[in-house]
Amino acid sequence: MDNVVYLDAKANEMENLLNGKKTMIIRGATGRKLPYGRVNVKDVLYFINNNAEGEVKVKGIVSSVINSEKMSREQSISLVKEHQDKLQLTNKQFQRWAGKRYIVLIGVSNVEETTPFAIDKSDYGNMDDWLPVEKIDNIKI
Repeated sequence: MDNVVYLDAKANEMENLLNGKKTMIIRGATGRKLPYGRVNVKDVLYFINNNAEGEVKVKGIVSSVINSEKMSREQSISLVKEHQDKLQLTNKQFQRWAGKRYIVLIGVSNVEETTPFAIDKSDYGNMDDWLPVEKIDNIKI
């Protein structure tokens, strides 16, 4: 399964994945929303910055997935802190994710630049920061 994943441009997430400082990404919510339970080891992640430039520039392979059970705020904060060395979250990002009831931690390996390309988002009405696309070629422009 291929997925398009939006990264925080202000926090330099894409650069940090490329240079190896960051080896894990996080998603979290009050309920079980994407990518909870929908991302698996060996899936390919195509990364795009959330700054409206609109191009996929980097890809990586999912090396590990942790889908948390429902957690208290304290448990959630503890889980994020435990993986902060791999997540490299800014204070603002930590505030955004830590404390959510459900957390998904996705280890990423084999991160490399790819020839930049745009994607067709017309099939994704509610724009989220995680798009399960099955095959990337289906949405490449």
